[in-house]
Amino acid sequence: MHFMTALADAWRNRDSLLCVGLDPDPARFPKHLAGRPDAIFEFCREIVDATADLVCAFKPQIAYFAAHRAEDQLEALISHIHERHPGTPVVLDAKRGDIGSTAKQYAVEAFERFGADAITVNPFMGRDSLEPYLGRPDKGVIVLCRTSNPGGSDLQFLDVGGGERLFERVARLAATEWNASGNVGLVVGATFPAEIGRVRELTGDMPLLVPGIGAQGGDVAATVRAGRSAAGTGLMINSSRAILYAGSDEHFAEAARRAAETTRDEINRYR
Repeated sequence: MHFMTALADAWRNRDSLLCVGLDPDPARFPKHLAGRPDAIFEFCREIVDATADLVCAFKPQIAYFAAHRAEDQLEALISHIHERHPGTPVVLDAKRGDIGSTAKQYAVEAFERFGADAITVNPFMGRDSLEPYLGRPDKGVIVLCRTSNPGGSDLQFLDVGGGERLFERVARLAATEWNASGNVGLVVGATFPAEIGRVRELTGDMPLLVPGIGAQGGDVAATVRAGRSAAGTGLMINSSRAILYAGSDEHFAEAARRAAETTRDEINRYR
């Protein structure tokens, strides 16, 4: 599966810009899953099966699996998504960033071990740290640019010369020098809609992964208006906790579906 093609197809065929983040926290699982060795997989599987037709992508966060020694359940989950819901892109949220030789191993981990279709990466170490991902044109490389956390401004707003801020430099490089294979996207937080608009201005129709709505309080209307492409797509607007934990009993998946449908419809109102 080519990530960019699959994403464009999902935007069109499912009429959705919603990305559901898979951040499983066993402490918040329904009681009937308590103590099960496969609880993380089963929780996420039910969320996936209940919401797949409503999303343009899923985004599992690797730390929520690794912290519980559940990497095998992450492998099984991504395999399940591909087998049960073909054409649904999976973005592995890992935020990797290291020297080229180490990055090569991280790329193997993400794309060959876990079977992800895209990965989030940190550009702080420059182009050679991104090359192992960029060299796989069928895979998406989603580069951190303007993150949703308050501390992101510590570095991302620094003037790097000529009045250009660091996040603008990252956006410009991502859209030009780093995007020879057309497989690059950017992470821009919903908590900063003005910066979303600036990144869209610098990058044309490049896909933007936008965390920060739902539990983090990002404004959906402002996000969509600032970040949509000329075609009314171009966004993977991520919601995790507000969907995953919409319900707390054995009917949690149905509650997640209702929350996902409400969020998708709200996003679509502003396209």
